[in-house]
Amino acid sequence: MRYIDPKSCQERLLKNDNLIVIDIREDYEYQHCNAGFTHIPMGEISTRSQEISKDKNVVIMCQSGRRAEAVVNLLETEFHFSNVFVMEGGMIGWIEQVDPSLKID
Repeated sequence: MRYIDPKSCQERLLKNDNLIVIDIREDYEYQHCNAGFTHIPMGEISTRSQEISKDKNVVIMCQSGRRAEAVVNLLETEFHFSNVFVMEGGMIGWIEQVDPSLKID
């Protein structure tokens, strides 16, 4: 399993470095606080996996990183993705390292 820290992720996004981020948090979490990334709730990953690019590097993000690890494992083992990363620290890490203006209560 591969990981990427939020700061490195932001740098690659700013360079348009063939990278997309998918936020897998629940609807209420995403609506409360998000960074504008593609939203596919964790429970919908299996039925919506065809929406996830195999041609780009894909970063999976949740609140803290734990759910993202489970989703990356699923994508790698069940759907044969080889291009997925876990965002270390999830949204909490993104706020701490990249955008402290966002708030999670």
